[in-house]
Amino acid sequence: MSAREEFFAGVRAELPLLFGAFPFGLIYGFLAREAGVPPAAAVAMSSIVFAGSAQFIGTQLFSAAAPGLIILLTTFVVNLRHVLYSASVAPYLRQLRPAWKWLLGYLLTDEAYAVTITRLRSVSEGNHNAHWVFLGAGLALWISWQVGSALGVVLGARIPSGWDLEFALPLIFIAITLPILTDRAARMAAVVAAVIAVLAWAAPMRLGLMAGAIAGIAAGMLAERR
Repeated sequence: MSAREEFFAGVRAELPLLFGAFPFGLIYGFLAREAGVPPAAAVAMSSIVFAGSAQFIGTQLFSAAAPGLIILLTTFVVNLRHVLYSASVAPYLRQLRPAWKWLLGYLLTDEAYAVTITRLRSVSEGNHNAHWVFLGAGLALWISWQVGSALGVVLGARIPSGWDLEFALPLIFIAITLPILTDRAARMAAVVAAVIAVLAWAAPMRLGLMAGAIAGIAAGMLAERR
């Protein structure tokens, strides 16, 4: 496929996930406003950090008057899962120039990764335009997140409290995970990771998430060897 075709294939594949990501952005904007984060800073966080989980946690810690170092360290730990995503897509993108890698690294999110890795695994090795699907998926999500979070900041006071839009977060991750569970090893990794993450939920600094990720990787590797 051409670069243009791959790009729009990424956009189309990302569209179903935007129905969850957009209200998620609205929720972030609303919570940032409620937490007292200056509107300009809240909008800037969406474009600079561009990581929903980190932005939510950072906003909560800001509201609790946590020290800046704690906020930075906590959001860093939460985003460590992106290292795993990077390691997964790296073999398919190693031929790209550094500028491309920096751009795609910035656009790497849970939703973009799910679409991209599925596509990269299915294309032939001779397709040198496959990385354009990453760009299409990442940009589609980026635009949706910027618009959603900005609207949440500006119109947050008008969103009815009874809407309870937080239900969108688990739906996003369910939609991301299910298409990837195509073999026994992947399913085993998902189950073990979920169980460990729930059991370790009370761990400080969200370390339970990383414990679940590490346990899931180990379980998946063991299942694949067997």
